[in-house]
Amino acid sequence: MKLGILILVSVSSLDLGCATTYPVPAQHLADAQAAERGASEVGAASQPKAQLHLQLAHEQIVEANAAIRDGDNERADRLLARAKSDAELAIALTREEGARVDAQGATTQSNNQRTVNANQGAQP
Repeated sequence: MKLGILILVSVSSLDLGCATTYPVPAQHLADAQAAERGASEVGAASQPKAQLHLQLAHEQIVEANAAIRDGDNERADRLLARAKSDAELAIALTREEGARVDAQGATTQSNNQRTVNANQGAQP
């Protein structure tokens, strides 16, 4: 009888000793939220390509918060990594579109100046 109890206690302590907990990904949550906020601030919501990734980031952060509440920190961490990546992609796409618009504006301005110069007799 004592041997059975001793074995049960030993096995139970091994089970508890092997169980590891995944820490709450607080820093990754903050990083993902900051990236989402940054994407919003650069205007990702107004760019069709970037808007999708901003929305995905938001949804993944919401889902990660739910996973944290449920104690599934490992899943939350993966969701937050994806959320941060989507938010950063939204920022890049927004900046790319801004650069494209600026380049188009510069080309138009250059062409207009070329026309004005030609009308004033300047040689190309």
